[in-house]
Amino acid sequence: MAILLEDLNLRKAERLLCLQALEKGGSIVEAAQLLGITRHALKRRMIKHRIDWPSAHEREARLGDASTSVAHESA
Repeated sequence: MAILLEDLNLRKAERLLCLQALEKGGSIVEAAQLLGITRHALKRRMIKHRIDWPSAHEREARLGDASTSVAHESA
């Protein structure tokens, strides 16, 4: 997978790599393995770059799915 950088800003590149790994891995543990770092190191980078995982949109979708399944079970 190729990643195109707008410039040679290392901070932006690190943030982009973290985001890409999180999207591809689907979890912090998997993303850290893809990056070859520990999950604690990834969490530190997420805090440094203010990366919210899962994103607010994904959390809302998951909550919607959970409430839908609960509604189906009670019906």
